[in-house]
Amino acid sequence: MTKRMRTTVRAVAVLATAGLAIGLNACASDASGEVTTLNFFQFKGEALEDFNQMIADFEAENPDIRIVQNQVADADTLIRTLLVKDRVPDIVTLNANGNFGRLAEAGVFYDFSDEPVLETINPAVQDILADLGTYGDEVNGLGYVNNANGVIYNAAIFEEQGLEVPETWDEFIALCDALTAAGITPFYGTLADSWTGVPSWNALGAYPAQDDFFDKMRAQGTDIGPDSEVSFQKDFAEMMDQQYTLYSYMQDGYRGKTYDDGNAAFANGEVAMLLQGIWATNPIKQVNPDIEMGIFPYPGTDDPDDRLLVSGVDVVFTMGKNNPKQEAAMRFIDYAFQTDVIEGFAASQNMVPSVEGAQISDDPALQSVKPFFDDGRITGFIDHQIPPAVPLIPIDQEFLFNGDAEAALKTLDNEWRKVAARTIPVTTGEDQ
Repeated sequence: MTKRMRTTVRAVAVLATAGLAIGLNACASDASGEVTTLNFFQFKGEALEDFNQMIADFEAENPDIRIVQNQVADADTLIRTLLVKDRVPDIVTLNANGNFGRLAEAGVFYDFSDEPVLETINPAVQDILADLGTYGDEVNGLGYVNNANGVIYNAAIFEEQGLEVPETWDEFIALCDALTAAGITPFYGTLADSWTGVPSWNALGAYPAQDDFFDKMRAQGTDIGPDSEVSFQKDFAEMMDQQYTLYSYMQDGYRGKTYDDGNAAFANGEVAMLLQGIWATNPIKQVNPDIEMGIFPYPGTDDPDDRLLVSGVDVVFTMGKNNPKQEAAMRFIDYAFQTDVIEGFAASQNMVPSVEGAQISDDPALQSVKPFFDDGRITGFIDHQIPPAVPLIPIDQEFLFNGDAEAALKTLDNEWRKVAARTIPVTTGEDQ
């Protein structure tokens, strides 16, 4: 059996398993008349046991509800399949990316606007979800835990060299120069994995993307270029220069190294910093459990008060718009957002809980970004605002290879314009 065939078989098995479970759940609920069975669609394999425990604790307090967890590998594809077939799971968790935003805009999800649990969530987290897309002015998801996309640094190296976390762009470059002068490589680049350039692109691009940049881009239709009100060519030149400057401080041979190489090198103290997010801390600790790490936001500004931490909603709870088991589903969602429950889940997943007042784990890396969540100085991943048809990752990788920012930005504008041309409604004249 070929690799492709094995992959196909596994995909079919996942679909069949999920579909069977969902079908059986519906039968169980209808037949019992006493116990409501809910199917729980969730995408995070590493959270399987945490959700199992959460479900067991919930069922102990709510014996009239039974929850069956369906953990799926390709959630974005499967949830679309289920929505098309009108087989919407009773409770849904997704990664809050562009796909979630597009589904929300289609009006398939419940409106949580009047649910009391909404008032417990950090408004900055809900703003990130709203920026991805909603149906009208509805609230179509509840942010659960967040990640953090910043610069990971080796706290021991910083202390040994007498270095402080930089708060401005000039301080950041001065820090890189000081490390180089001390014979320490500032960063470990891993461009053999093309996606690893994008975290720093997202972090630095968050600054020019403020003030509704992407809303204006969408409103301009195909009028995208150096002379339009906003465009990549017009607004992103400085951040591209910043990103390329950081890559000038990488180790030799960074084009051929992988994400795993970078985590191992950082864990072993070969470099001082890594341009990755909180998701890299667990694999780093697997190599060196004793390493002391912190995270700081990219200071792509000259004013410390203007610094922004890029954060994504790693898990969002939602459910179908016309869920016949709404009351039971909301009981579980309300339970999941209880302070002690979300604190336990977030600590286990090394994430930041969304509920205001919930404690972040004592992991130094998470504690270092806590003030930005407390102050609401977080913003979403801008690549979630870019249509999937725009090949951002290879464009950015090529730019980091050749340094031609003008060509990269022109390509981004051209690719955006192509997507806009395909999605603008055709005017027939019959409605005039």
